[in-house]
Amino acid sequence: MGHDKLFQKRKAELSRKVNTRFLRRILIVCEGEKTEPNYFKCFPQNPLVFDAIDIKGTGYNTVSLVREAIRLKGFADNDSKPFIEVWCVFDKDSFSSQNFMEAIRLANTYAIKCAYSIEAFELWYILHFDYCDAALSRTQYKEMLTERLGKPYTKNSEEMYSLLESKQKNAVKNAKKLFEQQKEFPCYQQNPVTTVFRLVEKLRGE
Repeated sequence: MGHDKLFQKRKAELSRKVNTRFLRRILIVCEGEKTEPNYFKCFPQNPLVFDAIDIKGTGYNTVSLVREAIRLKGFADNDSKPFIEVWCVFDKDSFSSQNFMEAIRLANTYAIKCAYSIEAFELWYILHFDYCDAALSRTQYKEMLTERLGKPYTKNSEEMYSLLESKQKNAVKNAKKLFEQQKEFPCYQQNPVTTVFRLVEKLRGE
């Protein structure tokens, strides 16, 4: 009888541990309200790395974006549901070098990772097809994507992940090569560059 009670007690304790297991969540806070969130929300669940991805499309930029990430990170910490990693995804675009660098500095201070692109997130898409080290405008990226996709590129498309998934490893390889070429320069002078590959590798478990 005593053995049965001990067995049931241990079984209940084990059940509670399983039910209260720390949920491994990654927070991705995006500058764009749709383009980047629509892409990252399509990543398949990777139980070896994370249980869930929490994606926020804010419409904020540079410093304001990082401050929002800090706020969300703090809220989760105070609620005893911390994220295992927090990422900010943003472009330099026409924002000042001072604001861009301040955003990266602030993120580092709060252990927030940055997946930045200069000039635009669409560079990450281009690198799925070709290695590109020319400093181009957002408009030129759109024209290149339209040509490579064989149909008009739509900025807020919900199908970009599925269209590019088979070329993802090629994009990572090209983005790493481009970063190696640019890393000797200050971040704001790395044109073109995208560190989105770091976040993608994290989500892929690489």
